[in-house]
Amino acid sequence: MTRYLLLNLGFMLLAGSYFMAVWARHSEVKRLFVVMAALVTMTAVFDSLIIGLNLVNYNPAHILRVFIGKAPIEDFSYTIIAAILVPILWEQGAKHEK
Repeated sequence: MTRYLLLNLGFMLLAGSYFMAVWARHSEVKRLFVVMAALVTMTAVFDSLIIGLNLVNYNPAHILRVFIGKAPIEDFSYTIIAAILVPILWEQGAKHEK
């Protein structure tokens, strides 16, 4: 298995379990998926641009070699994790300040 995939799976499990425990009860879930779709689209565009300009390269032995544009699929896990965890952590922080 690839290194990036293994690293991403751990964080995806953490984000997913936290999402299920905290946000799954909220009516804001649809908004989260709209934001996530926008962020994934932006990631596809800008990562493809960055990779196309040879600013970033990936070792083929460490990725699945599945791409969206020029971006390896593993790049999108960071976007998805951030889209899930940032609003949850923001909300939790706001609750603790009250």
